[in-house]
Amino acid sequence: MFVISLYNLKGGVGKTSSCVNLAYMAARDGYNTLLWDLDPQGAASFYYNAVPKKKSAIKKLVQHDMQLDDAICATDYHNLDIIPADISSRKLDLVLDDVKKSKKQLRKLLKTVETEYDFVFIDSPPAFSLLADNIFHVSDVVLMPVIPTTLSVRTYNLVKEYFNDNGIEPEKLMCFFSMADMRKKMHIEAMEELCKDLRFFEHYIPTVSDIEKMGNHMAPIEVFAPSSFANTCYRALWNEIKEGVLDE
Repeated sequence: MFVISLYNLKGGVGKTSSCVNLAYMAARDGYNTLLWDLDPQGAASFYYNAVPKKKSAIKKLVQHDMQLDDAICATDYHNLDIIPADISSRKLDLVLDDVKKSKKQLRKLLKTVETEYDFVFIDSPPAFSLLADNIFHVSDVVLMPVIPTTLSVRTYNLVKEYFNDNGIEPEKLMCFFSMADMRKKMHIEAMEELCKDLRFFEHYIPTVSDIEKMGNHMAPIEVFAPSSFANTCYRALWNEIKEGVLDE
């Protein structure tokens, strides 16, 4: 089981749409895939039309009042399951703080299903927190979408510093450019500069309307616009990620 978390300290960077599309592509390629929506906004769950089986499921999982299997829901797509978001994850830091080995609770939970899934994708909330530490700890890769702008580059550097200061393996952090507009000189220059950092994948995700239409269709792009430029970019990025993972 390989765990990939989509994370950024900054919101509005295409994190959730990327998580939804990459998880779908993994499942489409034949991998048993689980998407865990840990962002209280629940956008990934919305795209998959998924609702929690039980009230406050995330809180109950951490408090060991519920088994992970009992929180997993099937989606409409073969090989793809989801743990939907629920409002209890807003206060998950407080719950985690009350249990032993608070930074290892997600790892403990996912271990119970490690033989059932090839890939787990986690949609993470945008924050430094105890929940984020759990996500970093359990992830094999922390995949960070970065808009090629000054503020996003600053956020990227803050995340790198956080990893260094908190003993998180720096090689876990891998990045790709998101919402890139190749008509803008600033975007091109930022991408050229950051590409010197080997943490960045070659393929990027552009700013295009088809990604915004995911909400209308409540589906990954490959379902409703398989021949679109956006889907071509996501497929290229996923293939690059997959090849890197399988080569390890």
